[in-house]
Amino acid sequence: MHLYLSVTINYKLMNITQNYSSYTQENHNVWAILFERQYQNLQGKAIPEFFEGLEKVGFNRGRIPDFEEVNQRLKPLTGFEVVPAPGIVDDTLFFQLIADRKFPATVWIRTMDQLEYLEEPDMFHDVFGHVPLLTIPVYCQFLADLSQLALQYINRPDIIDLLTRIYWYTIEFGLFTLNGEPRIYGAGILSSVGESNLAVSNESLKYKFDVEQILNTSYIKETFQSQYFCISSFQELLDSLPVLDKALSEYKDSLEPQVAV
Repeated sequence: MHLYLSVTINYKLMNITQNYSSYTQENHNVWAILFERQYQNLQGKAIPEFFEGLEKVGFNRGRIPDFEEVNQRLKPLTGFEVVPAPGIVDDTLFFQLIADRKFPATVWIRTMDQLEYLEEPDMFHDVFGHVPLLTIPVYCQFLADLSQLALQYINRPDIIDLLTRIYWYTIEFGLFTLNGEPRIYGAGILSSVGESNLAVSNESLKYKFDVEQILNTSYIKETFQSQYFCISSFQELLDSLPVLDKALSEYKDSLEPQVAV
């Protein structure tokens, strides 16, 4: 693994807070509908650690989570905390935040007429999908170390694209193999009724987790994924980082001009 590249960024420059009192009753009702629907839908589909994480961070069906309350429970477990974000943040800021164990989550939530479809991630995706797994130490170590690695290549969009494939097929759309059956841990699946049904069904392609294969596999943003990669443990993710680091280094070296002797 490369040495950690220090990039000084003040996450408060995002200039946003979670003004909890500004949430309307409709906002809380949307959260309640989405929470209850997906909580029931994920029974027998998500990994047990997800449901345990929901309890550990104190999520309530009836109201939007207060980030300050969540962090009081979360930070002692893994050192991670949730920080308010205006939406999608750029790569440099995102990876720096994650490397510093700060997870950026948007503070806005969809409206009642957006329950079934949303073009960009809202609070339900960011918070319901991601935060429960931030209670798992080995998962958090992988997430932080992957981000540290990304900072080494932050000025190489081509390499960041490759790293994004790893993030996409693990943190966002990863599957577990548990007792021979697929189980969900990726936040993009956990927060989607349709994708959570598809991912564990026989209609989707599933492959064993493999760094090289993922680096050579593009992903889909506009619709459900057509394929997923399955791990057997979170330790498998952490143990894959030296393999990923070596593959990226070889890729970088292969593109650098050779100096004539």
